[in-house]
Parts: sequence; structure tokens; C-alpha cells
Amino acid sequence: MSTKIDTSNHVVLNADTNQALGIGEFAVAFMHGSEGRTGGLGQPDASVIERTNMFHVDAVICGVSALALGTNAPTLLREEALRYRAPSGGFGSLAGPGGTPRLGATVFGSSVPVFPEKAIVANSAAVREWDSNGTNFGYNPSLGHTAGEFGHNDFYPVAIAAAQLAGKDGEFAMRGMILLDEIRGRLAEVFSLKTYKIDHVLHGAIASAATYGAMLGATAQQIEHAIGMVVAHHVPFRAIRAGKQLSDSKGSSAAISTEAAVVCMQRAMHGFLGPKDIFRNPEAVFCLFQKPPHKGHSPFNLILSRAGSDFAVMGMHFKLGLYEHQSAGAIQALIDLLKKNPGLLEAADGARIKDITIVAYEPAFGIIGDPAKRDPRTRQSADHSMVYIIATLLRKALQARSTDWAELMLGPYDYNDAAIHDPLTRKLMAKIQFKHGGQEYDAKYPEGIPTSMVITDDTGGVKDSGLVMFPTGHARNTTANLKALLNHKFHLLGSLATDQPTALVKRFDGLQHKSAEEIASLHDFAIINRGRFE
Repeated sequence: MSTKIDTSNHVVLNADTNQALGIGEFAVAFMHGSEGRTGGLGQPDASVIERTNMFHVDAVICGVSALALGTNAPTLLREEALRYRAPSGGFGSLAGPGGTPRLGATVFGSSVPVFPEKAIVANSAAVREWDSNGTNFGYNPSLGHTAGEFGHNDFYPVAIAAAQLAGKDGEFAMRGMILLDEIRGRLAEVFSLKTYKIDHVLHGAIASAATYGAMLGATAQQIEHAIGMVVAHHVPFRAIRAGKQLSDSKGSSAAISTEAAVVCMQRAMHGFLGPKDIFRNPEAVFCLFQKPPHKGHSPFNLILSRAGSDFAVMGMHFKLGLYEHQSAGAIQALIDLLKKNPGLLEAADGARIKDITIVAYEPAFGIIGDPAKRDPRTRQSADHSMVYIIATLLRKALQARSTDWAELMLGPYDYNDAAIHDPLTRKLMAKIQFKHGGQEYDAKYPEGIPTSMVITDDTGGVKDSGLVMFPTGHARNTTANLKALLNHKFHLLGSLATDQPTALVKRFDGLQHKSAEEIASLHDFAIINRGRFE
């Protein structure tokens, strides 16, 4: 390694070692403090805990609001989970070694213990449904780890379920969340799954198996076997998100892969032997798609943080509303231009705006600039359409005569059938061009979200945003009042699930301070049924 690493705070798993076993050893030490080359108990500092806490609250509020509006996959998977109730005597050895009786885990809005993998698939699907929770870009230039794989904070239900099964408190659950984000976030920095048309959730599934096992007393060897099973048996390809109009599979990909990962871990804890040393296996996806330079190596070195502030979660980004994260630069550019040029909002029908040109990078152009996305017909396609997202934001700005991010924040009802077919939105969409900026833009991603926008007004005047790199919500943005905007988002979405959104937010905020009893009953609250989302 050319970069000097503080080995007191980091663990280096070199390419010529068994990294699957190394992840297992690291995870066990991180959760329980065993010493050795893994460095001991995980000790993230207060800034890491605070940021993870915000991401967890964000994820939960996204999830319960999706359930309140009866979205299809979360509702179906929650109902499925409730059919898999835990035996009254507990799971026995199913949850962990030694036959210790443990009750099941719970789904959002219920106190009923169910099989943990079913609680996890239901809660993770709900969290991801709006595509509005946290995002990472797999970018760590200080180590030269810039593979740029996506990922999202979809996996916190794994840590909550494991803490409930183990009878542990919020500090233990929080450490599990940080561990899970660390493993999947660092994998995203060193291996680009999307390059090979594999869905990014595979990194999260690997991390889920390791975290779930470590929290419930698995050995490092058992975790190695579980990771091997995940990679050998459960590789999700991006077929789940291909097509002109996206299906439930896109939003539930993380949930389904994580369900499989948890089952793999349970089997390994019962003695099932999966493939060992999977990252160096020449016929597994890593070496198969990216041939290592040396025989007996994996394609990458993996560096994991154990203590301090240098954790993967610190580089993850918040979405301040419902939109595909690749559009965040364009959203910032539009709001900035409208603030500088309020005259563009004078005509409620957008007549002061002749046309809009957005320039961005790959993969943004390929993902949300697909020609099919110019005519979205479903929410899952609309929230992955650059022209729809920007046109909807502009319509709201015109109608409210406002340039305030909080007031314009996109919510679920901005993607219902009426909104998708709104005549003004469609008129504004026709004025928008989306172009690829070429190497000049591509080279600046994933450091930032390089985007520019030019609005030509009805007199021929040109309004140019200049290059936007770190929009509001980005980990490197230093200008926005992030906590205030997140609080607005939590209440915007929380009010869909309850008439007391402040109490709902408080229920999950400060997770690290909650007792084992509070973790056990964390999901025991009512979710208002607002009617099926249409």
C-alpha cells in the first residue's frame, strides 16, 4: 500500500489474504471487542454516531410513510412477514448458537414478533420504496479507492432485528448500523458492480450477512461461509431495473438480497459450509469480471475503519425529498437560478421560460436521461426521469412563487398519477433538454455531482448556473442548513404516517441512548392508513 494507514484505527485486508474471513474477524471484533489483527471493539466517534442516527431516522420516516400510503411492495411484504410469526417459545438456536431462546423481530407499526428475515425484507423494502433515503458514491481519493459504486442506507433493519433478537440496547444496534455501512461503503469504493451489470445491493447483502452474524454471536468462519453463499448463490443483476417502466423489483432489490443474506447466515450458524475465500475465487463475480494482476489475489485491497471519524458513512449523502440522487445537481442549479432571476416565475404558466438545457455526467445521463424517461407513466419511472423531476419542481415554484427548498421539496404526491400527467408539468418537460457533458463532466464524478443548467428566457436572455458540484445534501456541501431541511423532510413524510410526526421522529432519534426494552418495542406504534397511493 502506497498510502500510509493508521493501523490503530483501520484494518487492512490485503488482496493476497482471505478477505471474506477478514471481514468476519473484523465484524466480530467490532461488535464484541475481541482483539487480534482486527483491532478490537468498534469505537466510532460522536460525529459518526450522529450522522448514522440521522440516516436511520431518515430511512424509517421514508419507510413508514410508504406504508401509510399503501405502496404495493412494502404492504405486500409486511403482510407476508406477519404470516411468519415467531413461535411463542422463541427461536431457540435458529437465531444464534447455544440454543438461547429469543423472540422474533418486528415490522414497522407492529409489536408482533416474526421471523427475522421476514421483518428485515419488509422493513428494508419500505425504507427504499420512495428512493429518498441516503446514498453513497464509492469515492475515497485519499486511498485511491474511487470505483464509484452506488449504494443506499437500506439495511438498518438488519441491525435492529439482530439487536431485538439478542436483547441488546440502542448502542449495540447503532454500532451494528455503523459496521454495516462501513463494510458495504468500503466495498463500493473498491469494486464497481454496475460496470458488470450487477446491482449495487450485493455489497449491502455481504455486509448484512457479516453484521447480522457478528451481532448474534457467529464466528468469523461462519460469517465467511455466509458471505460465500451470498456471492455464489444470490448475485442480483441489474435486470431488476431494466425496462421502460420499472417494477417493484427495483425498489425491493436491497430487501430481497438482504433476506437471502440473513438466511445464508442462519444456515452457516447451523453448520452449513459455504464456499470459502470467495473474493479470491476465480469463478466468483469479483475475480471473474475483474481479473487480479497476481494469481491468488482478489481484485482489490480493502481498508475498514474501526475507530475515530474516518468511516464510510461520513461520505454518504442525504436526499432532501423524493428524487433520483443523480438529479441533485440539477435541482440545486434550478433553485439557484430562480433565486437569482425571480422574474422567471412571473408567468404562472412558465411563459417567461423559453427552454432549459441541463448538462451532466455519466452515469446520470444514462440512468435518468434515457429517452423512455421523457414519458414516465409510473412513479418508479418518474422519479428516475430528469426532465420530470425538474419540470415538477419548476411547476411547484411557479404555482407557489417560491424559491425556498423546503417549500418546494418533492414528496410522494408529486409522483402520483395526477402529478405525472399534470398538463403544466408536461408542458414544462417539453422545454427541457438533457445533454451529456462528456469527459469534462465525467472526470468530476463521483467526487461531486457535476451538473450545469442554462435557462433561456422569453426575450432570449441566457441564465447560466455554472457548474454545480456539491448540491444541498451532498456530504461535501458546507452551505446548506442540513438539519433544518432534514427536520422539514421528516415532518413532511412523517405527517403521512401519523398526526403526531414530532413524536414519531423522537421515537427513533437518539437511537444510541435507547434501552434494550425500547429497542424491543421500537416498532410498536400505529401507522395511519391514508389510502392506496395512486
